[in-house]
Amino acid sequence: MNDYFQNVEDVLKNGKTNKEGLSGPEASRRLSETGLNKLQEGKHKTLIARIWEQVRDPMVLVLIAAAILSGAFGEIADMAIILVVVVLNAVLGIVQENKAEDAIEALRKMSAPQSRVRRDGTVITVKSEELVPGDIVLLEAGDSIPADMRLIETASLKIEEAALTGESLPEEKSIDAIDGTDKDVPLGDRVNMAYMGTNVVYGRGEGVVIATGMDTEMGRIAGILSQTETEKTPLQQKLASLSKVLSVAVLGICIFIFFFSVFRNGGFHGGHVFEMLLTSISLAVAAIPEGLVVVVTVLLSIGVTKMSSRHAIIRRLTAVETLGSTQVICSDKTGTLTQNRMTVVEHSGDTQFLGTAMALCSDVQVSEEKAALGDPTEVALVDFAAKEGLIKNSLEQSSPRIGEAPFDSIRKMMTTLHALPEGGCRQYTKGAPDEVLRRCTAVAAGGTIQPLTEEIRERVLSENKAMAGKALRVLAAAYRDYREKPEDLSPENLEQELVFIGLTGMIDPIRPEVKPAIEECGTAGIRAIMITGDHKDTAVAIARELGILTPGQEAITGTELSELSDREFEERINTISVYARVQPEHKVRIVNMWKKKGRICAMTGDGVNDAPALKSADIGVGMGITGTDVTKNVADMVLADDNFATIVYAVEEGRRIYENIRKAIQFLLSANLSEVISIFIATLAGLRLFAPIHILWINLITDTFPAMALGMEKAEPDSMKKPPRDPKETIFAGGLGIDVIYQGITIALLTLASFFIGYIQSHGIGMTMAFLTLSMCEIFHAINMHSRHNSIFSIKGVNKYLLGSMVLSFLLTMAVIYIPGLNGLFQLIPLPLGDFFVAFGLAVAIIPIVEIVKIVTRKIRHGGTKNKNSEEYL
Repeated sequence: MNDYFQNVEDVLKNGKTNKEGLSGPEASRRLSETGLNKLQEGKHKTLIARIWEQVRDPMVLVLIAAAILSGAFGEIADMAIILVVVVLNAVLGIVQENKAEDAIEALRKMSAPQSRVRRDGTVITVKSEELVPGDIVLLEAGDSIPADMRLIETASLKIEEAALTGESLPEEKSIDAIDGTDKDVPLGDRVNMAYMGTNVVYGRGEGVVIATGMDTEMGRIAGILSQTETEKTPLQQKLASLSKVLSVAVLGICIFIFFFSVFRNGGFHGGHVFEMLLTSISLAVAAIPEGLVVVVTVLLSIGVTKMSSRHAIIRRLTAVETLGSTQVICSDKTGTLTQNRMTVVEHSGDTQFLGTAMALCSDVQVSEEKAALGDPTEVALVDFAAKEGLIKNSLEQSSPRIGEAPFDSIRKMMTTLHALPEGGCRQYTKGAPDEVLRRCTAVAAGGTIQPLTEEIRERVLSENKAMAGKALRVLAAAYRDYREKPEDLSPENLEQELVFIGLTGMIDPIRPEVKPAIEECGTAGIRAIMITGDHKDTAVAIARELGILTPGQEAITGTELSELSDREFEERINTISVYARVQPEHKVRIVNMWKKKGRICAMTGDGVNDAPALKSADIGVGMGITGTDVTKNVADMVLADDNFATIVYAVEEGRRIYENIRKAIQFLLSANLSEVISIFIATLAGLRLFAPIHILWINLITDTFPAMALGMEKAEPDSMKKPPRDPKETIFAGGLGIDVIYQGITIALLTLASFFIGYIQSHGIGMTMAFLTLSMCEIFHAINMHSRHNSIFSIKGVNKYLLGSMVLSFLLTMAVIYIPGLNGLFQLIPLPLGDFFVAFGLAVAIIPIVEIVKIVTRKIRHGGTKNKNSEEYL
C-alpha cells in the first residue's frame, strides 16, 4: 500500500523508524544499501563515437572512398577538396549537444545540498546526498525538498509543486491519510507527501524519507528521459532516404561505366584503366550533392538566427523544419498559456476597503522595488490593493499589526489586528467565503453598516458561486473594531460578530496574446491541446476562454486516462482537447498516441513534469523565463519571452524555410543530375568531359552559394492559411521530382553542346567551354528557382542575396579560367572571346526554356486537382 494511504504510525512502523530518527550506525548501514541520494548521470558519448555517427552516412562513405582512390592515383588536389567537404560536414554535426545528458544533470543539481535531520533524537545537518529512507527531515519556508517524504508533522505548511504537478498555487499540506486504496491518487492530490525538487513557501513541517535518488518521482522522470530515444525529424528522415538512394545509384553507375569502358578497350591493361577510374570518381563526385548537407545546415542556421531575434531560441537545427510541419501542439497550461501569477480579476464590495483589508491581512513582504514576495494568493491580493493606490508598506505604517490568529486549514481563515491612528484597533479577517460569512452579523455597504439579512447572505453566496463557476479562487474579507486591543487573541474569541466587506475572485489569467495565436493555429490547420496538472474545472474554464475546448470536444483527468486502454484512447483522442490532473507518464502517452496516429506533434512546457513529454515529442518547446533547466536542456526550442504567440511565428518561419529548402534541393539535384548525364554520355562516346576537381568546384561554388541564397526567399503571403503538409509526403511531392529530371536533362544537353562545339578545336577548349556553360547554366538556373511555378518576371521584389551569390560565383568561375597558375591547377584553358560568348549564351538559354515549361504546366494545372496538403496541383 502506498504511504499516502497510511497513517503516520503505520508509515513509521513500515519504515522501521520513529520520530526521534535513525541512529548513526543504522543510517550508515542503510546508506550502504540504498546508495547516495542523487540522480544517475547519463552516459557520455566518446568523440570517436560522435565522429562515426557523422561519417557513416552512405554518401559520405562514397566520398571518402573517392578521396582515397584520388590520392592513390596522385590526384592530391581532388583528394584534399573531397576530404575538406567530409570534415566540414562532420564538424557541423558534432557541435550538436546531447540534451538527455544535460537534462539529467540539471535534474541532479535541483537537489538541496544540505538538510536538517533528526538522528538519535538530535537535530543535525547532513549532506542531502547522504539521506536514507527512514530519516526524519525538518522543513521550513525557503527549503528545497531533498527527497520524497511522507509528512508526519505540519504547521501551516505550503509547498510549491508547479515543477512536478503544473499547479500554479502552492499545495497546503497535512498529515492525514488519504482515503481510498482501490485507485491511485494524482501526485497533485497527495497532500501528505513532499517530493524532491519542490520548495517550501510557507510554514514548517517534518517528514520521513520514503524514497531517495532514482527511486524518487524526480528520479523516475530522469529514468524516462534516459530511456527516451531522440528520433529523427521528417527532414532528417527524408535526407537519409535520399542519401541511400543516391549512394546506391552512384555505385551502380560508377561500376557500370568502369567495366563498360574497360571491356570496350580490351580488358584490364594499359593506361585506360587509370583513366576509367578517374572517370568513375568524377561520376561519383558528380552524382553526390556535396553541398546539400552544408546548404541545408546553413539555411537552418539562418532561420535560427532570424528566430532568435524574435525570442525563439532553437537548440537543434532540424527543429526549424519540424516546426513547419507541426500538426498538433500539446501545451502545458501554467506559465505557458497563462501568466503563472495569480491575479484578482473580479471583486464585490467597497474596492478601497476591500483592498485595505486584503493587503493588511497577509504575510506578504513588499521590497523597496515595490515587488510583493510571499504566498502567490496573498501576493495577488496585495497587488490588487496596490492597483488601487493602497501600498501595503504605507498601510502598515499608519495601521501597524499588533496581533494575529494565523491561518490554519481547519478554520480556513486568518486574522490580524491593527492599531488605528485615531485610537483603538481594527481586526481584519480573510478566508473561505462560507466560513467568513458564517461568522458575520452585519455588512459594510456604502459607508454604512447594515444587518446581514438572509437576502444579503444569499446574494453573497450567489456571487461566490458565480465566481467559483468561472474557476476563480474566491476569498472573503470582514472586519471588527475594538476600543482597545482584546486580551484574548484566540480565533474563537476574535472571529465572531464580524462585518462583511466583500469578495475577491482570482485566477492565473491567460496571456493576452495566446488567444489570437491559437486562432491563427486553427487557421493554419494546427490542433491545440491543453495538458495540465491543475484541477479539471480550472483547466476547462481556461480552455473555453482560449477556444481550445469547443463544442463536441471533451476534457478528461489523468485518472480517467489511466483507465482507458490504448485502443480506447486511440479511438477517443480526436475528441479530447483538455487533459487535467495528469502525471508525467500521461503526457508522454498523449504525445506518443498522436505520433502513432501519424501526426507531427509539438509539446510545450516549463516544469520538470513536462520534460519527458518534451523529449518524446517531435519538437519540444521550453519556456525561457519560467522554465526549469531540465526543460530548457531537453527542449528543441526555448521561448525566451515565454510567449505562446512566438510559437506561431516559429511555425510560419519553419514553413518558409522548408519550402526554401525544397527549392535548394531541386536546384542542387537538377544540377547534379545534369553532371551525371553529361559525364555518362561523354564516357559512352569515349570522351572525358570533366575531372573530379571540376565537379567539386561547381558543386561547392557555383551551386552552393546560389542554393544558400534561395533560403532567403520570403514566405508566401498565404503560408499560414494552408494546412500542415502531410508528414508522409516525400520531398519530391508537388512535381518537384519531374522538375529535377527535365531540368537536369536540359542543362546536360546544353553542356554537351558546348563541349562538342569546343572539342572541334581541341579537347582542352571543349572541356573549358563545358565547364563555363555548366557553371553559368546553374547560376542562371538559380533565377528560375525564385519561384517554382510562377514566371520570374511576375515576381515583385528582388532577392539581393541571390543576385550577390550569382555575381560572386561568376567572378570565381572567371578566376579559375583566366588566372595563370590557377587555371593550370584546374586543367582549364583561357577561352577566346568568341568561344566564351558561345558557352555563355548556351548557359543563358536555361531561363527561357524553363519559362516556356512553366507556361505549359500552369495551363495544365488550371484543370488539375489541388493537393490539400501541399496546395499544389498534381
